[in-house]
Amino acid sequence: MAIDTRDILLLRHAHAEAAGPGQADLDRPLSPEGQAEAEAAGRWLLEHRLLPDLVLCSPARRTRETLEAVLAVIGYVDQRLEPAIYDATPGTLAALADGHRDLGRLMLVGHNPGLERLAALLHSGQSGDYRGMPPGAIAHLRLPVGAEVEPGAASLADFWWP
Repeated sequence: MAIDTRDILLLRHAHAEAAGPGQADLDRPLSPEGQAEAEAAGRWLLEHRLLPDLVLCSPARRTRETLEAVLAVIGYVDQRLEPAIYDATPGTLAALADGHRDLGRLMLVGHNPGLERLAALLHSGQSGDYRGMPPGAIAHLRLPVGAEVEPGAASLADFWWP
């Protein structure tokens, strides 16, 4: 990462099991396929030397398990559960990211449609321009240091999916 830029990594949770009878959406675990996708995401981050300074993660089980599998590959990084990420709008996610403007690399682990719409909003300025973000996908956005997290402020440096 260049000195004059900072990164926001958006990681969508990997494939999860369908909710069982009476099971809350928050409690859905990763499927075996999802576990493999999350490990692959960790390998991609490690290979590209995109290790976050801080991870904000939705409290949903599938996002926590995705993050755990990534961390098993890349090693420990500072992390916090952030309840606002679950069911968040692009505006909520942008505000969370903007609150960590001082970091060189922030990762949000969450859900669609919020993540894919945030990626589109930051890149193109239009949240309706999203093209889809498959389970386990990573959008790597780059912004100038100190820039506000706002529409059109970022370039899409990488987009990866398992």
